[in-house]
Amino acid sequence: MATGSEEPRLRVIWTDPITGRKGYAVIDRMVNGLAGGGTRMRAGLTLEEVERLARTMSYKNGAFNLPGGGAKGGVDIDPHDPEARGMLSRFVRAMTPLYRSGWGTAEDLGVTQELLNEVFAEQGVGMTVQAMLDRSGDAAAAGRRVVQGLAIKVEGIGLADVIGGYGVAEAAAAGAEHKGWDMKGMRAVVQGFGSMGGSSARYLARHGAKVVGVIDVNGAITNPDGLDVEKLLASRSALGEVDRKALGHEDKQGSRDSWLDIDTDILVPAAVGDVLTAANAGKVKARMVVEAANIPTTDEAQEILFKRGVLVIPDYVANGGANAWWWWTLLGVIEADADQS
Repeated sequence: MATGSEEPRLRVIWTDPITGRKGYAVIDRMVNGLAGGGTRMRAGLTLEEVERLARTMSYKNGAFNLPGGGAKGGVDIDPHDPEARGMLSRFVRAMTPLYRSGWGTAEDLGVTQELLNEVFAEQGVGMTVQAMLDRSGDAAAAGRRVVQGLAIKVEGIGLADVIGGYGVAEAAAAGAEHKGWDMKGMRAVVQGFGSMGGSSARYLARHGAKVVGVIDVNGAITNPDGLDVEKLLASRSALGEVDRKALGHEDKQGSRDSWLDIDTDILVPAAVGDVLTAANAGKVKARMVVEAANIPTTDEAQEILFKRGVLVIPDYVANGGANAWWWWTLLGVIEADADQS
């Protein structure tokens, strides 16, 4: 497994010829000639962020004993920008040699799997995990399993997202059990309501937790008596924006920055990185932080939380289920079946 002091295998900085914006790819480690990690899209993305995310993927793959190293890519543009899709397509075209030589990718922040599939098809790259398929021993069978798995919905949510959020909730339950806490009735706040955050909220609620706050790009939605998570899920957009028309009479709205002001026992950062820092870690009211997002807590914040007695379950443990599902489905360890997964 890679350590924090080692240099990544490869860094790529790409300039979009149309918008002038940057895209980045980092291969942290190759294992068996392969590296896995998603492709994201957000305004303000930096090479340093992508590099840290790629390192986290190395940890994640190592923690699950998966036969690949870590990688990550992304483009510095708001996913709502009219130029976003075109820039992503051009980025994929430019990164094609990496995809073909060993980097398998998938959806990430600001990028749905459906969009990524479309762009890869346009550029003639094949599937987003083509590198893994080509080395699987039976690319056709592995490809069928992945396609079948991606088509499965569980109560309206894609199977990979379900597995990711279910894993976050299970990690929270394990943390509560370790501490001797009863999950039933514990309050939870989920910052981010996209593929990982929405599914995490669903399964936290099914574990008996009371989801008292969710935060999307447009602000916070709170209810001290608990939100109707399923109603919010039914109203959200592909990028995790909740339709405010779906809110209940007792639900309140607040600013996006108010998420740390909400009284809670479980805090689930499920959006961007570095949202818990030395500057705000002292404001955390929760007893437990479960990292559904990648790198949401800086090293300085982790130290502060540890000294305060706040349990932090790291990203590569809490949110690794979806990544492992991709690998296990590719390798035929599991079939494309919701019950087996």
